[in-house]
Amino acid sequence: MIEDFKSVNGARHALKQPPKKQPMPLISFVSGATAGGVESVITYPFEYAKTHAQLRTHYGPKNPLLIIQHLVQTRGIASIYAGCSSLAAGTMLKGGVRFFFYDNIKQALSSPSLGMPIFLQGIMAGMAAGAAESVIAVTPSERIKTVLIDDASSGTRKLDGGLQAMRVILREQQLRGLYKGLVPTTAKQSATSAVRMGSYNALKELSQRYEINQNFLTTFLMGAVAGTITVYTTQPFDSIKTRSQGLTGMGAGTALRSIIQDYGIKGLWSGSTMRLGRLLLSGGIVFTVYEKTQGVMEFLFT
Repeated sequence: MIEDFKSVNGARHALKQPPKKQPMPLISFVSGATAGGVESVITYPFEYAKTHAQLRTHYGPKNPLLIIQHLVQTRGIASIYAGCSSLAAGTMLKGGVRFFFYDNIKQALSSPSLGMPIFLQGIMAGMAAGAAESVIAVTPSERIKTVLIDDASSGTRKLDGGLQAMRVILREQQLRGLYKGLVPTTAKQSATSAVRMGSYNALKELSQRYEINQNFLTTFLMGAVAGTITVYTTQPFDSIKTRSQGLTGMGAGTALRSIIQDYGIKGLWSGSTMRLGRLLLSGGIVFTVYEKTQGVMEFLFT
């Protein structure tokens, strides 16, 4: 009798819940782009430090935080934002593409005829979204950003900005130069999106099951936890990608061998602390800004 009562009561409770509306594709894209742009500008110093730690360096302090301190003291705060505009533009496009593909693919996978668990829906949609964003936005923007940071860190800066870096790459290596590191970048983005979106949605479903109040703080904390899980499971892909996209450019296999030769296996997790610092913030910022922007746009346009 008790079980029957629980079953009936649960069914009644479920009937009271309005079906969750699926976001319009344009709203998903604009909300994702807004979230990506805000996050990239706020967290860029972490990205600079992480990238610098992953590149081969033969001068000055090795600690990324000491490098940032030295640059700020000698060249000003603007020095640690080398490559930021390129990353911000790429991140806005990446964010739009990510959430556009993620929301639409997850909606398709949620069809009752497939019978796919919610957690698996998030992972599969995240992997597809990560692959799409890598090809459309991430690889070219990350290549330009990494070249600019490598150039700025060399002590003999020759590039003035993203447009000049892009022209130099295209002149010397044609279009394929912008896609240096495509394989590790796509692997990284697919794994990152799958782990990040999957773990975030699993945490969100869990919080709703236990009726935890959904507010700014819980959204931020769930995003931060998802970011932490993501860092340590995908960092080797990120390290190989960064080494591949330096000034000289190299294949993924060569990059992997050079990292192990320079630092050993532990080198594959080089820069993880800085990336963790960024993703702890970015996980909370991205999901919070995305959901708030989506809410405002749905109120205005639907």
